[in-house]
Amino acid sequence: MDLPQIVCLSFFHYIPHPRNTKFTMSLHRHVYLETYGCQMNLADSEVVLSILASSGFKHTDDLTRADVVFVNTCAVRENAEQRVYGRLGDFKHYKRENPGVVIGVLGCMAERLRKDLLESESHIDLVVGPDEYRRLPELIENAIAGHKGIATRLSRSENYDDIIPLRTDGLTAWISVMRGCDKFCTFCVVPFTRGRERSRSLASIIRELEHLSACGFKEATLLGQNVNSYSDGNYDFADLMASAALVDRSMRIRFTTSHPEDMSEKLIRTIAEHENICNYIHLPVQSGSDRILELMNRTYTREQYLKLVTKIRSMIPGVSLSTDIIAGFPTETADDHRMTLDVLREVNYDGAFTFRYSPRENTKAWQLGDDVPEQVKIERLNEIIDVQREISYKRNQEMVGQTAEVLVEGESKKSTRDYSGRTDTNKMVVFPKGNAQIGQYIKIKIERTNSATLFGQPVARAARVYEASRLAANGYG
Repeated sequence: MDLPQIVCLSFFHYIPHPRNTKFTMSLHRHVYLETYGCQMNLADSEVVLSILASSGFKHTDDLTRADVVFVNTCAVRENAEQRVYGRLGDFKHYKRENPGVVIGVLGCMAERLRKDLLESESHIDLVVGPDEYRRLPELIENAIAGHKGIATRLSRSENYDDIIPLRTDGLTAWISVMRGCDKFCTFCVVPFTRGRERSRSLASIIRELEHLSACGFKEATLLGQNVNSYSDGNYDFADLMASAALVDRSMRIRFTTSHPEDMSEKLIRTIAEHENICNYIHLPVQSGSDRILELMNRTYTREQYLKLVTKIRSMIPGVSLSTDIIAGFPTETADDHRMTLDVLREVNYDGAFTFRYSPRENTKAWQLGDDVPEQVKIERLNEIIDVQREISYKRNQEMVGQTAEVLVEGESKKSTRDYSGRTDTNKMVVFPKGNAQIGQYIKIKIERTNSATLFGQPVARAARVYEASRLAANGYG
């Protein structure tokens, strides 16, 4: 990391909340934090680190140096919870050897399981939900004094609007623009673990983007459980995206996750009109069966979804689409599954995130039972994966011979001789390092592909050039 980024990270921190100011920690205490789950959890972890930094904590990636150990958790699927429980078992052994260490569980599992975690995992000192992070300095102080703590109250207003997250990466950033969800899909625990929707002010988000630009960040992703239902009372999500695009025309703007019901024509038009808003939309369909969609409370039909896809592709030529799909939802039949495969083939997604249905307590789907046998779920999931892999390969093959602009993100995972980066359509590209530098936009001619990655050669290296007059007219430049 170069010096300007270090300066930015040092001077832009959380402004201490009044009720936290008396809990000032030793500068010698270190916090170790592991994050599981979605991008929202990654963004939350940066908020947590900022809050703790204001009380004197230092972040460490070395567990052996830690005075406090946190796991930021996900409760959306059973598999994620089991991974966390396994890791907590490791920390139990660590605490036996280091009894003074504070162990805490943060996030959605903390909200969902609460007292069970303190009772069943005796080595855990703190259980803190996603709306109570301001209390962490106080709770840690109490835990050091020997008092276990639980704080899982959901809030109608908390959005950490005054906090600049503590980031350690000077290239890409996640920005949480809203919290919670009001959709109540029957399979989803988010409304119960993160509460109802509330949005940050547009002005505060723009200030954060300006800070990122000043620190040299090249890409920002606006986050929300249903990000395109954003509203601060005066501006909707399309307004926010347009304002975000004007902050720094050399910074790419992405967003996730969107709900098809709230994907407005205004938002589609906004994406099309701004070059630095990436031509990539994650549009979860979940199922291709109207009967299953109704049971899921997805609020759209297959036909409505496909019409939306047609509109998006007509207004944003070259757009890349990805989706989420659940295999084996309660009562799903072979015909329902076939309809999902048909939607995959009709839409021709560039990629898909696919999951076996995982029953979650307190959701309405829990009451439907879990009647699709596990082996059938696995078979259907594998068929979905196979079909999508074939589609993704064909979509990528269309890129061979074309030149794509790529943001250089770092070394390839498989070779120190190569760099990797993404196109604005979110396709991963691997290419020889040559004279390229991390953080630059370069042109890559695509020579070959597989279903997940494009491979090519640099043909030019150039940062984007934008109209200075256009920036000046909007107060930037």
